[in-house]
Amino acid sequence: MKILIVYGSVYGNTEMIAKAIAGAAATSGEVKILRAGEAGPSDLAAVDILVVGSPTQGGRPTQAVLEFLGKIPEPAVRSVKVAAFDTRLTAKWVKIFGYAAPRIASALKGKSGIQIASPEGFFVRGTKGPLKEGEPERAAGWAERILK
Repeated sequence: MKILIVYGSVYGNTEMIAKAIAGAAATSGEVKILRAGEAGPSDLAAVDILVVGSPTQGGRPTQAVLEFLGKIPEPAVRSVKVAAFDTRLTAKWVKIFGYAAPRIASALKGKSGIQIASPEGFFVRGTKGPLKEGEPERAAGWAERILK
């Protein structure tokens, strides 16, 4: 099984989550992990599972993740299993703006990807982080569940 993980990261927190997911996914197949700015449609060739993640910024993914999603032609993810994650604050006011993962999932489903898990959020302590304790482990567990 070929698994591609594409992520955006500003302060390194989302990158840590992406790496935890990649580590857990390595037992299920061939894993490639790329920053959103380095990924393109050609990286989607023969991918079985595509996981995309971003920090939540103003309720949305980073610009690099949005650009990656915009470059994906529909045929590239048709019949590909997809999942989305984000890093986010726990503050109640953040809910007003929403989160990045549901927007990523919606974009992937809109391009005919097959959603294999609900969008998942991983928590940071502050705008710049760090991740809350146990979040990388929770990300690894999430990856193991979605890959079964």
